Amino acid sequence: MSSTAEPEPGGAGIDVTEIAAEEAIDLMEGEEMDIDEAGLRLFVQQGGCAGLSYGMRFEYEPEPDDEVFDHHGLRVFIDQSSLNYIEGSVLDFEGGLQGEGFHVRNPNVESECGCGESFRT
Repeated sequence: MSSTAEPEPGGAGIDVTEIAAEEAIDLMEGEEMDIDEAGLRLFVQQGGCAGLSYGMRFEYEPEPDDEVFDHHGLRVFIDQSSLNYIEGSVLDFEGGLQGEGFHVRNPNVESECGCGESFRT
């Protein structure tokens, strides 16, 4: 199950589908995290077969210089350098034959690797 929401190229920030927010909130509550303060950190790091890859983890609070977005009750923390790569993206949760997981649909990428975890801008 996934949303058909599409990012606006050059749009401000990121978007999160309702299903992705629900899945993340469920996981955070399972870890007994306070969803009013904690959030999902989305970041870009060097690595992967195409040069850059996405990373995600839960954190109890944002860093002072983070941009904080709220979508469907989920707080998303993104540092400025990562935001430069993923601005206008949509975070979705997809399930299917390849398994379930979070997926970033990024209008800024030139190419992605076969697994969809690595990209080049």
